[in-house]
Amino acid sequence: MNNSKLILGTVQMGLPYGINNTKGKVSLNESLEILNYAYENGIEILDTAEVYGNAHQIIGEFHKKYASKKFQIITKLPNQVKGDIIKKVTSFLDELRVGQLHALLFHSFSSFENNQNNFGALEQLKFEKKIKNIGVSVYTNEEIEKVILNKEIDIVQVPFNLLDNANLRGEILAKARSKGKTVHTRSALLQGLFFKDINDHHKAVKNLRNELILIADISKKYKIATSALALGYCMQQHTIDNVLIGVDSIHQLKKNLESVNYIIGPVVIDEINAIHIKDTNLLNPSLWN
Repeated sequence: MNNSKLILGTVQMGLPYGINNTKGKVSLNESLEILNYAYENGIEILDTAEVYGNAHQIIGEFHKKYASKKFQIITKLPNQVKGDIIKKVTSFLDELRVGQLHALLFHSFSSFENNQNNFGALEQLKFEKKIKNIGVSVYTNEEIEKVILNKEIDIVQVPFNLLDNANLRGEILAKARSKGKTVHTRSALLQGLFFKDINDHHKAVKNLRNELILIADISKKYKIATSALALGYCMQQHTIDNVLIGVDSIHQLKKNLESVNYIIGPVVIDEINAIHIKDTNLLNPSLWN
């Protein structure tokens, strides 16, 4: 079991999220059940954000109910940071019912760029042990290049999956690691895109239809379930420290935990790496609408 490499995302607990989500926001009771199952099965870190509805409060409820089970928490500053960052982080700690954040991330590259004057406050929070790491959530390789030059940044969070693959990201992720950065990846299942019907009318499915057919062919050819292919591929990357996944049910979490430790052979990995997306904007879910 290698579940400690996983980070569990909590956006679905605070908001209806994902192109395959037909149930809406996860209920409080199921959220607590998901968190408890994750903790009991070796997941140590949660990813959340101020803008994820009431996800902070739900995590706080879990820590209140299960006082002996404390997750490490990554949360994010919004694109527009209003008010005192030190007060904001103190309120985050109260909501989450933890003494320290594992990491505080800028939610975007623009947020990182616009808050250079707040790094003094972030360093003070580090000194006071209210936050352990500072990071940035980015989309493009160009953004990664700029972020990893900043010595104050500990963590870079980037998309990585069967399409947003080593062909696109391998070199830059190796460079980030060589600069001493911890690499977290998100979008392992590309919001559930890999499970959509190939003839679905969703914009992303139509634009990426040929590549989605390639993935389906690889899955069929090697008799590997798509979830095992997608999660195993991310988990086996040596340049990735942690892989972020989101779920919208306890059943989905259990299925994902069955998939993450599937070992994919080098021939299969080579076929995945041969998939090349020319227009990388097609891989950005924020541009799908």
